Amino acid sequence: MPLPGIPRAMTATVQTLRFKLLPHEPGQEWGHSCQQEIERRYQVVPSVVCAMCCLFGIIYCFFGYRCFKAVMFLTGLMFGSIIIFMLCYKERVLDTQLSVEASVGIGLGIGVLCGLVTMLVRSVGLFMVGLLLGLLLAVATLVVMEQFYHPPTVWIPIALLLGVGMLFAVLTLQWQRFFTTLSTAVFGSAIMTVTVDYFIELFLLVQYIYERIKVAPARPVCWYSWVILGIWPLLTTLGVLVQWKVTAEGYSHTEVIISRQQRRVQLMRIKQREDRKEKKKKRRPHHPPTPPAQSPPPRACLPPQAQPCAPLRWGRALP
Repeated sequence: MPLPGIPRAMTATVQTLRFKLLPHEPGQEWGHSCQQEIERRYQVVPSVVCAMCCLFGIIYCFFGYRCFKAVMFLTGLMFGSIIIFMLCYKERVLDTQLSVEASVGIGLGIGVLCGLVTMLVRSVGLFMVGLLLGLLLAVATLVVMEQFYHPPTVWIPIALLLGVGMLFAVLTLQWQRFFTTLSTAVFGSAIMTVTVDYFIELFLLVQYIYERIKVAPARPVCWYSWVILGIWPLLTTLGVLVQWKVTAEGYSHTEVIISRQQRRVQLMRIKQREDRKEKKKKRRPHHPPTPPAQSPPPRACLPPQAQPCAPLRWGRALP
């Protein structure tokens, strides 16, 4: 079924990535039978990339809320890089068809800028984190819905993705701590599940999920694919519990921001006090030092029966 607009670009992008990451032979279809043994021919670059993604998935899943700024940056980097890569590779830029390497470089460059924006502007970062959570939950809904109902058009998955994504983006802005913890746990466990899927069955589960988005005819899924998919909710539950009870306990990103603002305010107040003191010193006129006052000469006094005290004059003897 032909897909208009963005879905068509997604199809070409996924096929290109599969051609680059996995061994490809002429006439080989992207499919697998449960009775057929999987030929695992791993390459160095995809294996290293998946191993690094698994490491980031562990950090996301179990330390997501604790590493709040890093999560904001990586989320913006991922969204910006993927979207710009799809646009650059599919569309012509300055009447030139860019290669995959050039598209990846441009996507990473703009993705870094998007990551800085989501890290420095907290509301934008939280919106993107909530959007990511909604997209992942919408994908899970499509997989479950396929077992009971097959959508007749591609606009149903698109509407579901956009609707659920926007809903959770707004909810994340309202309840930041809870949905940030949930989003990082869901996304980290999804990355680890994809990594396991690569090393066991070479992205067959990813293929099935992608076919649910583009409303392709359903193919039978092997039992071990469902086992791999079951890792996702288990790791999500474990990640939420670990963050809630261990890594994120007693930590709040709002308190960190408030404490930094208070520290800046205190430094500004101290600086203002010092400036006021210097201004007062400059305003005071400079007077020469006054000599100390001379005390009157001492009096020579006689006993009470004698004459009254007379002032003592220096150089004169007493009578």
